[in-house]
Amino acid sequence: MKFAHLADSHLGYRQYGLLERENDFYDVFDKCVDKIIEKKCDFVIHAGDLFEVAKPTPKALSRFQKAFLKLKEAGIPVYAIAGNHDSVRRKGSVPPQILFKDLGLKLLSPNHPMDNFNGILICGMPYTPKSNKSTLLEKFKLFEKEADNHIVSILVAHQGIDKYLPFNPELEIGDLPDNFDYYAMGHVHNYINNAYGKGRLVYPGSSEIWKADEVSDYAKKGKGFAIVEIGVGEPVVKRVTVELPRKFIKEYIDYNELDKKLHLIKTSIKSLENKPIVEITVGNGDFNSSEVYEQIMNELEDYALIIRPSFKPNKLAAEEMIVGDTSLGARQSLVQALNEKYKDETIGTFAIELLDSLANDDMEEANLISNNFYKSHFAGENELYKEKLDLNDGEGKIINKTSPEVFEKLAKNNKDDIDSKDLDSEELELFSDSKDLDSEELELFDDSKDDNPDLEKGQTSLFDSAGGA
Repeated sequence: MKFAHLADSHLGYRQYGLLERENDFYDVFDKCVDKIIEKKCDFVIHAGDLFEVAKPTPKALSRFQKAFLKLKEAGIPVYAIAGNHDSVRRKGSVPPQILFKDLGLKLLSPNHPMDNFNGILICGMPYTPKSNKSTLLEKFKLFEKEADNHIVSILVAHQGIDKYLPFNPELEIGDLPDNFDYYAMGHVHNYINNAYGKGRLVYPGSSEIWKADEVSDYAKKGKGFAIVEIGVGEPVVKRVTVELPRKFIKEYIDYNELDKKLHLIKTSIKSLENKPIVEITVGNGDFNSSEVYEQIMNELEDYALIIRPSFKPNKLAAEEMIVGDTSLGARQSLVQALNEKYKDETIGTFAIELLDSLANDDMEEANLISNNFYKSHFAGENELYKEKLDLNDGEGKIINKTSPEVFEKLAKNNKDDIDSKDLDSEELELFSDSKDLDSEELELFDDSKDDNPDLEKGQTSLFDSAGGA
């Protein structure tokens, strides 16, 4: 039996705000699908982050539909889970993959976490944040018992593991059950293929360069997916790479060789069919960053899609700006600073999860994360939403919220407490029962109801397809 394992396609991602980069992600995914059909795989597993966001644009949905229908026409079923990018972690929400369930996509979710393909057990759960790790581990225990009853089994998960993702992982390597033949992982964008338990643990990596720090791994291992031959004995994993439509050029230039190096880069990219992404770091010299920036742009701007320079002069004037992608470093610094100050790793985890939800403008998820953190760290038996209470001592001084005075105030105000609906385990479900989708559940995709020029000519509905599929 042979199957394809993909993850982290991030369809709809408009990198650097450029339409050209969005189209690159679609084109690479199409190439992956063509290779899967060419290799005559029996089925496909997509291990999360199929889409860049939980509310994909009509264009992103349409482009996936076209690729999915090609697989369906070839008789190749698709199993999928939601990742951290394409799921909404609140009650009643559904991931965008659910739209293709009626077309045949097999979605593994908390309500339907196991399936069987010709005797092969396939177990999977969507991305689960670190704050809800216990729920995921309970599912793993159920999967482990079920795997004992099958000759061949596959576990699908979209999680960071400490061995492969040192920064804020959701799991430790020993958290995974050890009796599966294959671990179809997603979330880490670099290619990883290691032994684990009785089988293989594989991250196929992202199919495109989602972040600039993936360039070095791409140069060594390429981008693409895995094809797995599975049966009795250890699975055989073969790496399948696809050619990216656009080159990423990452160079460090000694300031003393700036003119020479810029000329060489210009010569190498002038003849490229598609303009590349160029990332340049200039260092080792006393120079003015703004002047060097202008020189770089004058030399290369006409031949590159985007130029991302950064500067490391020996002496940096206070008013000079460093241009570059420092978002990962900033996140790491935030977590490290919070962990050092509070001596509690859950503080850093909370900060990153809250930051991610706010960055995606998801206030409901931010409220859920905040309430869960409040409950687990501050809510005592008699504490109900302290912001509703007067914690002032009458002299303008705020009483310490863990002091006896607070608990006394809480006891006196119990009769006036508001009706607080604590979140229960049901509200932590990532998906509602999706057997019969109604209009309320599909409200997530209201923006796809409008006419959109991104839909193919003659296509009146997202689900229009050849052959009445």
